[in-house]
Amino acid sequence: MRRPAFGFTAVLVIAGVASGFGQGAPAGQAPAADSQRGQRTFTTNGNGGIVDAPAQQGQRGQRGQGAPARPAPPAPRGPNGRVILSQPPGQPGLWIGGITNLTNADGSPIKVPYQPWAQAVAQDRRQNAFEPHTRCKPSGGPRQFLTPYGVEFVETPDLQRMYIFDIGGPHTFRIIYMDGRQHPKDWTPDYYGHNVGHWEGDTLVIDSVGYNEKFWFDRGTHPHTEKLHIVERITRMDMNNIRYEVTIDDPGAYTEPWSGQFNLRYVPGDELFEYVCQDNNFAPQLMLGVLESVDRSSPIVP
Repeated sequence: MRRPAFGFTAVLVIAGVASGFGQGAPAGQAPAADSQRGQRTFTTNGNGGIVDAPAQQGQRGQRGQGAPARPAPPAPRGPNGRVILSQPPGQPGLWIGGITNLTNADGSPIKVPYQPWAQAVAQDRRQNAFEPHTRCKPSGGPRQFLTPYGVEFVETPDLQRMYIFDIGGPHTFRIIYMDGRQHPKDWTPDYYGHNVGHWEGDTLVIDSVGYNEKFWFDRGTHPHTEKLHIVERITRMDMNNIRYEVTIDDPGAYTEPWSGQFNLRYVPGDELFEYVCQDNNFAPQLMLGVLESVDRSSPIVP
């Protein structure tokens, strides 16, 4: 596996696996046809920012495009009869969320119920900001899944916990407590918050609070406060597809709760591997945030 290397020209190509930089490909940009596993392409936007070009479209999960679509096999199930979110035992595989944004169930854009200040911050971010993920910061909520590199679910029945591991960004993991505990009263806000989960049939429901304000919770530019409360519903529809649904409730930033969704697809044969964002990020101006205007950010904008 070759390590990624950055070169700042009109287009950056990163061989290896990067950290999930950028906000998404520019409108109308065609996917790059990269052939190497893990190759990542970026372009510069009109404001000097770096944005994704979805190079992974031609690499993972797109094999045999000319073949007619076949119905996916049913979702695997454990000894208790409940669906499992991980790959079958002994088989490598990952879930890919890609570089999409949250949408309504029909794919249409969400009308986000911003408070006035939050709408102004969101608009400012679209024009000026690098998201904290570009500086190797963890990303809680939906953003953890929205990279081209993959996540893995690991359930540990003895510990009554679910772990969600990811390659992108800081190569971290998230713990979902499945033992029926409640959220603590004295939680110190952090990037992933405090997560408790339970099963409703074949759907994993995760309730999360206790977030800090130092990350973006999706690939949009939506701000949040420490009042953020996220409820995720993760349903494995079949062997190859997960439906991810989320409700965002932050009375500090929005006038009412709002919801969105996207799909994750299963990529057999791929596995998690070590990637240290800080060691492989050769863009120090992103790491240090020196491209950000110090007088532009509000007190709650990272």
